[in-house]
Amino acid sequence: MFTLVIRAFVRSGQEDKRVRRGWEELARVAAERGWTHERRAAGRATEYCGVGPMPGSGDNLTAWHYITGEHRGRSFTCFEYRYANPLSGSSQVGESKKLTFESVFLVSAPGSGPFLQLGRVGTFDTVMGRGPRTLLGVPEFDEKFRVDTEDEAFARAFLDDGVRAFLLGDERALKNPLRVRHDELFTWYTGTLSPQALEERLDYLCDVLDRIPARTWAAA
Repeated sequence: MFTLVIRAFVRSGQEDKRVRRGWEELARVAAERGWTHERRAAGRATEYCGVGPMPGSGDNLTAWHYITGEHRGRSFTCFEYRYANPLSGSSQVGESKKLTFESVFLVSAPGSGPFLQLGRVGTFDTVMGRGPRTLLGVPEFDEKFRVDTEDEAFARAFLDDGVRAFLLGDERALKNPLRVRHDELFTWYTGTLSPQALEERLDYLCDVLDRIPARTWAAA
């Protein structure tokens, strides 16, 4: 038991060092590419309330490692959002709760569209109170992906044959949800931000946008 505790402690320390190295690398990478980087940007996360892992509302929410710039010809923003998980920590007075880290990425779209969210079908969607989803009538796609939208016509135009084929054939699709909000396309994950994750998510968002028919935005 003592050996297991020591090993867990060592692994925790190694993970902490890895995360901190990643944060340091973010500033260096941003500087090299001409991107802006703010370690702590007070209030910057507030405007993204209601998107993905962000709370439905809030005031003066801090964005950590807030980075803006241009990637593959598109403007982007990414940041970490941190909050204390009420289910973590101890009931003892003075003991802090464990922080949960959420990394959020958004890339500008060529036009504006109504609410659309795409993610993997969840086993507990009904238990979690999620309402009816939009079915596209393509069994293979409907089996794997959940589509939520306020405009079915836009969703069908956005997820045309080419885009569906791309999402079904790319392993990133089931791991990275998508959300359209006005003229921005978002994705996110639970975890700290790193240079590798930044590059991978921005590339994924751009790969999706490259395949969206131009008429989709014009008709929205």
